[in-house]
Amino acid sequence: MTKQVVSPRHILEEIVWHKQQEVAQMQQELPLTAVQNQLSAAPPVRDFLKALQENSHHPSLIAEVKKASPSRGIIRADFDPVAIAQSYQKGGAACLSVLTDENFFQGSFNNLRLVRSQVTLPLLCKEFIIDPYQIYLARTAGADAVLLIAAILSDQELQSFLQIIHDLGMTALVEVHTLAELDRVLTLNNLRLVGINNRNLEDFTVDLKTTQQLLSQRQQQLQSFRITFVSESGIYTPADLSFVAEVGARAVLVGESLVKQHDVEQSVQILLGKTHQF
Repeated sequence: MTKQVVSPRHILEEIVWHKQQEVAQMQQELPLTAVQNQLSAAPPVRDFLKALQENSHHPSLIAEVKKASPSRGIIRADFDPVAIAQSYQKGGAACLSVLTDENFFQGSFNNLRLVRSQVTLPLLCKEFIIDPYQIYLARTAGADAVLLIAAILSDQELQSFLQIIHDLGMTALVEVHTLAELDRVLTLNNLRLVGINNRNLEDFTVDLKTTQQLLSQRQQQLQSFRITFVSESGIYTPADLSFVAEVGARAVLVGESLVKQHDVEQSVQILLGKTHQF
């Protein structure tokens, strides 16, 4: 009898399957206790949420340090994470996001360490978190915030991971794409920051109206929550920025449209409306 080969249903599942193997291998090489022993030497936590809330520009910009993606391939061939991060900071970003997934995005935790050593802005570890091990690793690398994706975590995992992040003094950015996911995360304790991903991680299609649809459908309910919303993906122009701000986003996460530009600093300023495009 021929053994049936099971294939992932979509890109997100493929990423998660690979991540499970990757994390298991990492734990063999450096056990959790060894990572936790490094926490005392980690740089102090910077307040990611406060930086977003108190930034003078509305919406605040989380600029992403990103070399590649499954949908676009290599976004920037001459990728220098520190130079890009410094350009973002000079351009007026409130916070930074650093991709740490190696296999699909060509990121690394070393990039996170490098960026942390050279910029003063709070940093988000942009990773497919499936195990507490990754959260501790992110903190030792200098992360101030960690992404949790509702689509790949159970309710119990979300609450447990959010608590670990909170106990480490960091901010959790809990990401949703559907109304069902938003309803799930609204039941979590200590929920302060929610990202609405306009990109469907199953097929990587983008619809900027996702932010509008989710926030409008839960508008009354959300008034009783003290949650800051971040609109993620598909933001290219000042008009896009204004659109998501008008529907309720206090911050935006932008990567590809900035990192691929020749003059990254000026591109940030143009997006934020601080200078005009010539």
